[in-house]
Amino acid sequence: MADPKHYAVEETLRDGTAVTIRAARPGDEGKIRRAFRNLEAETVYTRFFAFKNEVTDAELARITGVDFDRDVALLVTIGAGDAEVVIGGASYFATDAAAPDRSAEVAFTIEEDYQGLGIASSLMRHLIRIARDTGLTRLEADVLARNLPMLSVFRRSGLPMTLRHDDDALHVTMSLLPVTE
Repeated sequence: MADPKHYAVEETLRDGTAVTIRAARPGDEGKIRRAFRNLEAETVYTRFFAFKNEVTDAELARITGVDFDRDVALLVTIGAGDAEVVIGGASYFATDAAAPDRSAEVAFTIEEDYQGLGIASSLMRHLIRIARDTGLTRLEADVLARNLPMLSVFRRSGLPMTLRHDDDALHVTMSLLPVTE
């Protein structure tokens, strides 16, 4: 794979909207902050399991400063240049790089007007490819049990998956290892 720090692909959503899926990078902070401010409270709660009005400077630095070896952050945008708008994103952050079976926690956020158009499934495919290329063996996520669309994305990914219930959330573990028969 080409250098993931410069990852960028053009795709078309189910409704015909042209989008770019690209690596997050320094300088994206303002675009990410604007995108976050446009999210509905329920979307924020579904992603963070809490209501919050702002994405913190530390969160922005973590997203825009990923190394694309241990950690990866992809943005989905429409438009270009000064007119580029972030409409979604996904990331994974390695949980223990020293472990022989490297894993990472994965998370997604899609702006409401663009949900249901295939963005999360597309992001999942890209993250799987990058994760396998960097030697990860599994992806994990904590998802509210009522977040059926996200659980469906994980199920449709084709990865072997296990679920563990934890109150009103599910801990999802997806294996990146080849399936042996």
